[in-house]
Amino acid sequence: MADTIPAAAEPQSIPALLARNVGRYGGLPAYREKEFGIWQSWTWAQANAEIRSIALGFLSVGVERGDSVAVIGRNRPRHYWAMIAAQMCGAIPVPLYQDAVAEEMAYVLEHCGARYVVCGDQEQVDKVIEIGDRVKDLKHVAYTDKRGMRKYDHRHMNSLADLQAQGVAGHYRYEAELDTRISELTYDTTCVMLYTSGTTGKPKGVVLSNRNIIETAKNSAAFDKLNALDEVVAYLPMAWVGDFIFSMGQALWTGFTVNCPESAATMMTDMREIGPTYFFAPPRVFEGQLTNVMIRMEDSGRVKKWLFDHFMAVARRVGPSILDGKPVGALDRLHYALGDLFVYGPLKNTLGFSRIRVGYTAGEAIGPEIFEFYRSLGINLKQLYGQTEASVFITQQPDGQVRNDTVGVPSPGVEVKIGDNGEVYYRSPGTFVEYFKNPESTASTKDAEGWVATGDAGYFEPETGHLRIIDRAKDVGKMADGRLFAPKYVENKLKFYPSILEAVVFGNGRDYCCAFINIDLTAVGNWAERNNIAYASYQELAGHAKVYEMIRGHVQEVNRSIAADPILAGCQIHRFLILHKELDADDGEMTRTRKVRRNIISEKYADLIGALYDGRDSIYTETEVTYEDGRKGKITATLRIADAELAPEQRRAA
Repeated sequence: MADTIPAAAEPQSIPALLARNVGRYGGLPAYREKEFGIWQSWTWAQANAEIRSIALGFLSVGVERGDSVAVIGRNRPRHYWAMIAAQMCGAIPVPLYQDAVAEEMAYVLEHCGARYVVCGDQEQVDKVIEIGDRVKDLKHVAYTDKRGMRKYDHRHMNSLADLQAQGVAGHYRYEAELDTRISELTYDTTCVMLYTSGTTGKPKGVVLSNRNIIETAKNSAAFDKLNALDEVVAYLPMAWVGDFIFSMGQALWTGFTVNCPESAATMMTDMREIGPTYFFAPPRVFEGQLTNVMIRMEDSGRVKKWLFDHFMAVARRVGPSILDGKPVGALDRLHYALGDLFVYGPLKNTLGFSRIRVGYTAGEAIGPEIFEFYRSLGINLKQLYGQTEASVFITQQPDGQVRNDTVGVPSPGVEVKIGDNGEVYYRSPGTFVEYFKNPESTASTKDAEGWVATGDAGYFEPETGHLRIIDRAKDVGKMADGRLFAPKYVENKLKFYPSILEAVVFGNGRDYCCAFINIDLTAVGNWAERNNIAYASYQELAGHAKVYEMIRGHVQEVNRSIAADPILAGCQIHRFLILHKELDADDGEMTRTRKVRRNIISEKYADLIGALYDGRDSIYTETEVTYEDGRKGKITATLRIADAELAPEQRRAA
C-alpha cells in the first residue's frame, strides 16, 4: 500500500499530501456529507482507503497516464475522491459545471478528449449519453447515485461503488501498478484542468500543475493561519477554481475538514449545523443573503424592526473598527455588545456565520455597502483578487487592513505590476502551465518571463500599497465628453438594493449612461404582497408602475452616491428599463459563474439599447428563451423606459 511519501522536503503531489495527512491527522475528520438529513463523516485514514479503491477501479477499466477523467456533479466527497484517484493513476481530472446544458458539456468533453466520466446522478448521465456520439474518445461512464439507473445499458457504465468493488476485488493485479504511478508524480505533473467561464468566447482549458496548486495552497494558508481544526463548507461549483483551491488544495495542505451540504435547498440549515470557521462566497451569495435578511426584517414586528435598525446603525458606525482592533469608546463598545446580544449574534447564527474566523469574497467586485454590512456584524470578511490562471490568489487583504475599495496587497510569493495602459500583470508559483491545445492564447496571456495579463485595469495606492481594481480593462471606457466610464462600479451600487438582482450599464462613447435592471423576484414579490399588488408572473411584476417607481428611487440614490466621486460622476444613470426576463446562463447572457456577457447582451438587446438612447418611453420586443428541458421559445413584451433624476456633481478639490 502506498501510504508513505518519498523523503522529500515536502510532498510533491496531491496524493502525496493525502498520504502525509493519513500519518499526521489519520483520526481527524477529513470529509463530511449530509445525506437523507444525516451527517456522515470520514477520517483521513478512511478517505484514503476510499480514494485508493476508486483508483484501483479506474485501473480495472483501463485508465492510462494522461487520460482526461471528467467529473460532473454536486459537491460530494466521492467526487473529490474521484479527482484524487484520477491523479493517483497519472490521469488528469477535469471537473465540469453540473448545471451546464448538454451543448456546453459537449464542447469541454470533446476539447479535453475525455475518456472517462464520473457523473453524480441520472441527469448528468443522460446529458453525457445525449452527446455521446460527439465525444469520440469516451470509453466508460461511472455514476455516484444509483437512483433511476437500473434499466440503462451497462456495457460501458457502472456505479462508482461497483467500480470500487471491482478494483478492490482485483487489487493483487493493480496495486503494484498503482504504486508505480503514484511514485511517478512530481511537482510538474498536471494536477487538474479547469475551464474558464468564457465571458468573451469559448472556455479555455487551464492546465494547473501540482506546483501551482500546492505552492498556492501553502502560501495562502500561512497568510490566514489556517490549520487542521478549521471547517469549510464545499458548495460552490466543483469546476470553479475557487472551490478547487479551497476544498482540494488548502484542505489537503492543512488537513482541515471539507463539509458537503445535502443540496442547495438545505444549504443555510447545513451551514448552521456545521458552523464553518473559514468561508468563501462570490458577491452574489452575500447579496442574496442580505436580500433575505432585509425581506425578513420588513415582515417583522414594529419592535423587532426598530431594534434591528437601531443596532445596525451602531454596527455601521463602530463595528468595523472593533473588528480591526482600533480604538473605540467604552460607551460605543457597550452599545455594540448589546447589539451583539439582541441582533448581531442571532443574525450570524441564522446565517451560519457564528464561528467564522476568516471569510473571503471574490470573483467580481462586491458592493461597498454589502461588504460593510457583514463586517459591521463582526464577521472578518475580506476581499481577494484572483483568476483561474493564478490558481486563484493574486492579492489578499491582511487582517487590520481591510477596506471595501481595495483588494489588498500581493499574496505571498506573488509579484504584481501595472502596465503602461493601466492593466494589471502578475507572476507567481501559481501561474498556470498553459491553455490546453491553445498555444496562441497561452503566448498572448503569459510572456516569456512568466508575467500574465489579467485583463483588468487597476492601480496601487501610493500611501498603502493596496491594489484597486477599476473594472475589466476592456469594459472601462470613456463617455463622449472624455470622462471615465466604469460600468461595474455603478452596477455594484445598484445591486446593493435587495430589489435589484442584476444590472447592466451602458455608456461607453455615449453622451450619458443608461441601464437594464433585473428585479429580484423574491424580494420584489414580497414587497408586492405587503403593498397589495397583484401579479401573475415575473414579467407582469417587472412592468408594474409601482415597481418602476421603487426602482427609480434606488437609481436616484445611486446617482447621488456616484455624484460624490469626481472621477466617476459622469456615470450617473439618465434612463433605465426593467427587463421582462432574468438574465440567464442557459440563454448565453451570463456565464455559469454569473458574470454578465456584455457583448452578447449588447447584440441580443440592441433594440432596447437603441430605445434607451433615442428618447422613446416604451418599446415592443420579442426574446428567445431556453426552457429547463432545453426547448426554445419566445416571449414578447412592451417595456416601459423611465427617466431618473440626476444629482449635482461635486467639484474636484483644487
